[in-house]
Amino acid sequence: MSGALLNGTTAGQERMADQTGHPGQWTGCAVIFLQSLCPAVDLLSLYKDREQGKFIVFKVIKLTLTDSAGGVGGYEILKVHEADPFLGVEVKFEDAAACQQFLESYSSGAVRESLCQHAGRLLALTQEITVETQLKASTHILDLCLDKLELCLQHIHLSKPERLRDEEIEHLEQLLQSQALGPIAQDEGPVPSNCFKFQSKVFEDRMLTAADVQSFSNGVGRHWKLVGRALGKSCRALKSPAIDNLAYEYEREGLYEQAYQLLSRFIQAEGRAAKLSQLVRALEDCKLTSLAENILDIQPRE
Repeated sequence: MSGALLNGTTAGQERMADQTGHPGQWTGCAVIFLQSLCPAVDLLSLYKDREQGKFIVFKVIKLTLTDSAGGVGGYEILKVHEADPFLGVEVKFEDAAACQQFLESYSSGAVRESLCQHAGRLLALTQEITVETQLKASTHILDLCLDKLELCLQHIHLSKPERLRDEEIEHLEQLLQSQALGPIAQDEGPVPSNCFKFQSKVFEDRMLTAADVQSFSNGVGRHWKLVGRALGKSCRALKSPAIDNLAYEYEREGLYEQAYQLLSRFIQAEGRAAKLSQLVRALEDCKLTSLAENILDIQPRE
């Protein structure tokens, strides 16, 4: 996405903040409609029929929003409801930047890809899942004007939430947090050579995957250069001026593509040595722990 569009959007956000009378206190509401096109998976039935199915579908939605909005802040799920044949997810955005990043991800198809990846993994599917989506703000179908990012932001901003967060969503959020935090191992023995420690928990190390690259690219935003320099401490392919060259080469494609190319180049250069532990360590060094938690499938405290 071009720099001119992003700059224009920023100006639009400032105008919207002025309209509220409280600069920086930006809110808006959108509803995401989801439908699986895979005959073996009915998201609506899963969410309605079984407690475990409801929790898994909610987790898929939460992880996807974390990917696409750049972290766990800036938005809140208010309600998940039936809109047969779709599952409707009402989201309150509390930050214009998070809403803009979500719209960019939605427009590029990254939201749909993230949904499919998380659903396939959490539902343990043996075949790829395809998800149809629609995005609305009040009566406006935003899919029809995704090429006008500022207009979409205005529609969302003018669509105010009509309810507080549903009690069912509160319960699911608590379940998600309790599952993620879980019991922390008390054993302070040495960490096995094929593992690494993050936030007092031990994780098995592995090669970086395509899903890791996508989660990183969706969530890192403008901080991708910082992470690149951290990775560059041990990767010659990312030494200066390689990162600046990437920024210049993919400037027109936007932050997602710049971050994607950075991590892809790291994996290409390091081969089997491009490990999850290296990326997590680099994210920690750059104080991007929420993104590390997302990649490790940990739901952070809100």
